[in-house]
Amino acid sequence: MAHSYFLPLFLSLIVISSVSANFHRDVEITWGDGRGQITNNGELLTLSLDKSSGSGFQSKNEYLFGKIDMQMKLVPGNSAGTVTTLYLKSPGTTWDEIDFEFLGNLSGDPYTLHTNVYTQGKGDKEQQFKLWFDPTADFHTYTILWNPQRIIFTVDGTPIREFKNMESVGTLFPKNQPMRMYSSLWNADDWATRGGLVKTDWSKAPFTASYRGFNQEACVWSNGKSSCPNGSGQGTSGSWLSQELDSTAQERMRWVQKNYMIYNYCTDTKRFPQGLPKECLAA
Repeated sequence: MAHSYFLPLFLSLIVISSVSANFHRDVEITWGDGRGQITNNGELLTLSLDKSSGSGFQSKNEYLFGKIDMQMKLVPGNSAGTVTTLYLKSPGTTWDEIDFEFLGNLSGDPYTLHTNVYTQGKGDKEQQFKLWFDPTADFHTYTILWNPQRIIFTVDGTPIREFKNMESVGTLFPKNQPMRMYSSLWNADDWATRGGLVKTDWSKAPFTASYRGFNQEACVWSNGKSSCPNGSGQGTSGSWLSQELDSTAQERMRWVQKNYMIYNYCTDTKRFPQGLPKECLAA
């Protein structure tokens, strides 16, 4: 049950909700010269990477707040050097961005799941995790929930990270710039696996990641207007626009962070010798 750890969702406000995912309808493949493919009547999308190029796609809609679900099956076997992404991003030089990045590894070694949040082009808010399952053996659901109060990253319905709106202590929070959903598969063997020590084995190419079950419950931004009432949906009790983690969800997130988190910028005193970011001290 994807929402078993969240407060109940009341979907009366939802302006767009893809009941049955159709990639032909919902996304466009934007690069890769044929390496991205939509098959099975729009139900399956694959991205591939070889030595010449990777590939990627983006949502046709822009969102100003939303809940985005994607089922993904990552590159199997020796995926060292590869990066598979799922993220929201606005255009421009002072962009906002909410990231899932899956950093490949040698056969038998776990992927690193890298998360980050950028506001007005400023990031440096990384948390990294190992997963408690093999993300290459089957499809798993990765969710970004973004509302005016918080961003929640979840894996198969289990929250792994919450980034709260901490503007009250001077921390920037993405809330003014519409974003599209993007995904890509590309080579980053200069940094992705063990800091670049392990290079991509091109004899294993092409590398392939698979996608299905794209679901978008969102305030769609079009022609300068939001499709949601009052723009931000403030005060819409019970919906994802005001959703927060209940006590069970908080307990599950603490379990993940205790057992599977491998990096947290909020505890990296060597990186921030002048003092940890304010949101880390206020959390």
